[in-house]
Amino acid sequence: MSRTVQAAVAALAALALLAGCAGADGADATADVPGSGYVSGDGSVETWAPSERGEAVELAGVSYGGEDIDLADLHGQVVVVNFWYANCPPCRKEAPDLAALSEQYVPDGVQFLGVNHTDAPGTAQAFERRFGIPYPSLHDRESAGVAAFQGVVPLRAMPTTVVLDTEGRVAARILGLAERSMLSTLIDETLAE
Repeated sequence: MSRTVQAAVAALAALALLAGCAGADGADATADVPGSGYVSGDGSVETWAPSERGEAVELAGVSYGGEDIDLADLHGQVVVVNFWYANCPPCRKEAPDLAALSEQYVPDGVQFLGVNHTDAPGTAQAFERRFGIPYPSLHDRESAGVAAFQGVVPLRAMPTTVVLDTEGRVAARILGLAERSMLSTLIDETLAE
């Protein structure tokens, strides 16, 4: 994809987020929780067999801690990517489980990565400290993460969690709150491939 097209997709994603979120029926997103500014996912899980997966996801950026991160450098490992922002109630609810799972899977070489296109560094880092998040999150100012996962991560549903296989391809997705046992099962299945 050309830089111009990537920039246009990122700009449209940012505009959609700034304009406010609407559900599939056009309802105001704030109908889920007044003042929250998000559309909650339905908790649905989708998986793709290895033969059905597309190309590796290309995403690089800088974490809130200033670390350069490129998904291409993580090929060979299962990667869990969580799209979140600090003021999202389900993001706050799932954070302790994500932190615990990231520690649990260290011996298996599973990498966790957050992607946040909403929060300023201070807000995001306060969230990470509060919930003991041990893995980095990309400061996705220009919504490059949403653009990179186009067709997999909806613009308006937070949180969304994606499991990438060892080739960097999307193996599974949870739309909405990532329930701990379900995410663990998806990681185990991807590790077993």
